[in-house]
Amino acid sequence: MFGSVPEQSECSAPAGNAFCQAARLHMQLQNKLDSATSFVDAGNAYKKADPQEAINCLNQAIDIYTDMGRFTIAAKHHITIAEIYESELVDIEKAIAHYEQAADYYKGEESNSSANKCLLKVGHYSAQLEQYQKAIEIYEQVAMSTMDNPLLKYNAKEYFFKASLCHFIVDELNAKLAIEKYEEMFPAFTDSRELKLLKKLLEAHEEQNSEAFTEAVKEFDSVSRLDQWLTTMLLRIKKTIQGDAGDLK
Repeated sequence: MFGSVPEQSECSAPAGNAFCQAARLHMQLQNKLDSATSFVDAGNAYKKADPQEAINCLNQAIDIYTDMGRFTIAAKHHITIAEIYESELVDIEKAIAHYEQAADYYKGEESNSSANKCLLKVGHYSAQLEQYQKAIEIYEQVAMSTMDNPLLKYNAKEYFFKASLCHFIVDELNAKLAIEKYEEMFPAFTDSRELKLLKKLLEAHEEQNSEAFTEAVKEFDSVSRLDQWLTTMLLRIKKTIQGDAGDLK
């Protein structure tokens, strides 16, 4: 009757309904794990056709998994919900909440690398929403957890750089103090291109020199392409220079 399960992109409301019914039947029979699996299948089926219903199904699966103490699986489904809020429903506050919950579960299971990936998403969006203090705390926390890891320490300078930019948007003096602190904590930051850029930007900002600011950004961009997040943060800093046109050209 059901045949083969359709590809995820082709799944729709009828498939979701079938999986939901199966999940409820499993619950009546006390088959918790099978019920959770069916709720996840329903969530995947509803993803495009009815994102909110997909979230409802995934939340029911999460409730079962957490009740069973399977927090790593629950974390994975919180990430899926966060991604639906990001791309389908465009509710960034709710996406942040689910990434935070996933990070908490991963930390509880000592999956620090997975927790950090979720926290970086929280930091990214918090800064976009101008919640700079929250973003700073997250970037510092992730930087400190990676700087002693031989495989990950290269990434620490990126996180200290992002924390510095968030400081800079709020207050120039705070940014200077934070940068000094990061250099002490992580000497490899001192020779980085990111730190050299920060120092040029601070100097340009002190002098209220828009052209010098733009020139420093262009020079950095010619070697390491700026992504949208970095561009947004740099524009926000540049706008605090008096008489600035508000672009990086």
